[in-house]
Amino acid sequence: MKHEPQPIDNPIRAYIDSPDMQRQLYKRSLLIVVISQIFGGAGLAAGVTVGALLAQDMLGTDSFAGIPAALLTLGSAMAALLVGRLSQRSGRRLGLAAGFLAGGLGAVGVVLAAVNQSIGLLFVSLVIYGAGTATNLQARYAGTDLAKPTQRATAVSIAMVSTTFGAVAGPNLVDVMGRFAMSLGVPALAGPFLLSAAAFILAGLVFLIFLRPDPLMVAKAITQAQSHQSTLKDRPANPQKMNNRGLIVGTTVMILTQIVMIAIMTMTPIHMKHHGHGLGDVGLVIGIHIGFMYFPSLMTGILIDKIGRTAMSIASGAVLLIAATVAALAPADSILVLIIALALLGLGWNFGLISGTALIVDATEPATRAKTQGTIDVLIALAGASGGALSGVVVAHSSYATLSFAGGGLALLLIPVVIWSRKKQKTSASDTISMS
Repeated sequence: MKHEPQPIDNPIRAYIDSPDMQRQLYKRSLLIVVISQIFGGAGLAAGVTVGALLAQDMLGTDSFAGIPAALLTLGSAMAALLVGRLSQRSGRRLGLAAGFLAGGLGAVGVVLAAVNQSIGLLFVSLVIYGAGTATNLQARYAGTDLAKPTQRATAVSIAMVSTTFGAVAGPNLVDVMGRFAMSLGVPALAGPFLLSAAAFILAGLVFLIFLRPDPLMVAKAITQAQSHQSTLKDRPANPQKMNNRGLIVGTTVMILTQIVMIAIMTMTPIHMKHHGHGLGDVGLVIGIHIGFMYFPSLMTGILIDKIGRTAMSIASGAVLLIAATVAALAPADSILVLIIALALLGLGWNFGLISGTALIVDATEPATRAKTQGTIDVLIALAGASGGALSGVVVAHSSYATLSFAGGGLALLLIPVVIWSRKKQKTSASDTISMS
């Protein structure tokens, strides 16, 4: 069935034949993403740092300490799908703004749940809060819509490195926000969610007000115009096969890194609390972990664009394996070794997320890109939810070391998957040459 081309709005039409205007919009869109990510990073830190501790305090048991991570990543999965579809239909501006604003409302709900000691409201609010987490992750795509292929990983990295400022500040404000919350009659552990509410709402407003014209809509218009000028002979011999392979590998890399990172990160605060560490120590370790999740991004993106997606995906698996091993063997009373383990955990996740994202962007077209990206982020969020939920059960019935070793085993799977993909890619290329 032949689809009629969509009418192009006049403000967007001017960008189609002007590379200079496209470059300017690319840079401006990336700047807006950077500003929003600073706020978004601060917003996501609360759930990571004190979510499990708040649930443990309200439930009175460790067995369900992984439930908050599971719920917010489940909410993240639902939001990823909705934000992706809304972005595909109406553009990144409305999709990302709606997701962040929903996350802010969820954070408000968590605070109210803590004040009223309502487990039901806490669980529902954590699901809604997950929308902010999903949107913060999906925002990285907005910077790639108008990027050239050799700029895509770098564009993702710029968006992610800006998240560092808020993401590192958030956990280290745990004590400050706790005291502020208590001055308002709110439990200390709910304090960081006050920061999350304000941060997510501000991030949403930045997109809603300033992301004009919408970079995804401009990219779709450019592709639509180019498709009218292209001929059949200009297209790849088997683009669908190539795209499917990129989607599969990129998705696998991101899913495995997400499971390993979420599982170990979720139970680290509980592990530390059991061995006498205070909230300040927990905030320091998690803050450094989140810093390494995002701060190395700029260098990571450059490396991915220079030496390739495959090499950095393999590096991700290797670093995660080392991180899991160090976490498993770390003396419980040593903050330094835990910091090293969690820093490496964040770095391995960083390598995997950016290389996987670059593979996904390479394998998608603007006409369906946002919807596909949203669907893939659903799988990533569900993987994280599974890792978060199971982590508490594993630690309750075994140990933190067992959980860490299991995570290292999963990370090791990345390497054969990526190598298999590389071999299949070379085989397909050989087949195409022989056919021609």
